[in-house]
Amino acid sequence: MSSPLPATQARKPDAATTARETLTITDNRTGKSYEVPVTHGTIRAADLRQIKVDPKEFGLMSYDPAFNNTASCISRITFIDGDAGILRYRGYAIEDLAEKSTYLETAYLLLHGEMPTSAQLKDWTYHITHHTFIHESIKKFLDGFHYDAHPMGMTISTIAALSTFYHDAKDIFSPESRKKQTYRLIGKMPTIAAFAYRHTLGMPYVYPDNDLSYPGNFLNMLFRTSEAKYRPNPTLERALDILFILHADHEQNCSANTIRSVGSSHVDPYSATAAAIAALYGPLHGGANEEVLRMLMEIGSVGNVAAFIKRVKAGEVKLMGFGHRVYKNYDPRARIIKHVADKVFEVTGHNRLLDIALELERIALEDE
Repeated sequence: MSSPLPATQARKPDAATTARETLTITDNRTGKSYEVPVTHGTIRAADLRQIKVDPKEFGLMSYDPAFNNTASCISRITFIDGDAGILRYRGYAIEDLAEKSTYLETAYLLLHGEMPTSAQLKDWTYHITHHTFIHESIKKFLDGFHYDAHPMGMTISTIAALSTFYHDAKDIFSPESRKKQTYRLIGKMPTIAAFAYRHTLGMPYVYPDNDLSYPGNFLNMLFRTSEAKYRPNPTLERALDILFILHADHEQNCSANTIRSVGSSHVDPYSATAAAIAALYGPLHGGANEEVLRMLMEIGSVGNVAAFIKRVKAGEVKLMGFGHRVYKNYDPRARIIKHVADKVFEVTGHNRLLDIALELERIALEDE
């Protein structure tokens, strides 16, 4: 995709007024007009630099805290229409991917721009599966954390530590090196996450079982106890695969911006990924899910919901999990998760927190 056109010089008052993909800006301080290109519905912030009162000035700058109305890149990966509740990966509707695809197939789609052939998927799956094991010294590293260390904190540190094991990762301009680090990151992430979880429980680590699927292996490392061979429940296995698909990408969010910013320094992929996970850890990003669970546990029972809502209205507490910065109508992922959750609870049994969440939703939606 071609880059945006460079900005033109100050426009003469008698310039032609033929319709074109440009924006005319008049500086009321000087009376001068400027014409800047409009590309994909955007103008380049750097094009504002030519607007000056005095030639010695730096030039006009845009001010946009939190990137509320700023695009930092041109991307063909994810499309979001928050008003209509639409999410697509590479043109594929998230609903179709959740129904018909797998996480590894979707990951290939996101990275390569198209669905893999059977041969490509087999090769892709093979290489990721055979990069699930971690160095034994990584286990020692994990053992050094306190027993109640948060799994996200452990994961951030351990992913960053991988850069000290794989020195070839610094060769970021090598396509082969980048491919290998991709295999390693996707393959080892479930292992590290599962080991961090087991550490908090004081349970021994469970090594990957490469006979299992990607989500099945993750369940194995999370929950296996004394079984000679762990057999994941198909419903839970598929539910986890769908959750991975739904969270595989979400356009220009906090963690995506973080990994791009840190990666722009040409640091290795593991350090950049650790920074992105740190951003995800925050309660205003991925950590919001944890805040919802804390809120539900604080409420305690359905009977306490009405009183909690009163506290929310009084400004005493926040209502977590309602509203989204992007989706103003509804989050298409939520509808899929609700359907999956019904099947999961048929296997695991009812969870009282779900009743509290549903009552919260009912009151919040009915309340004006």
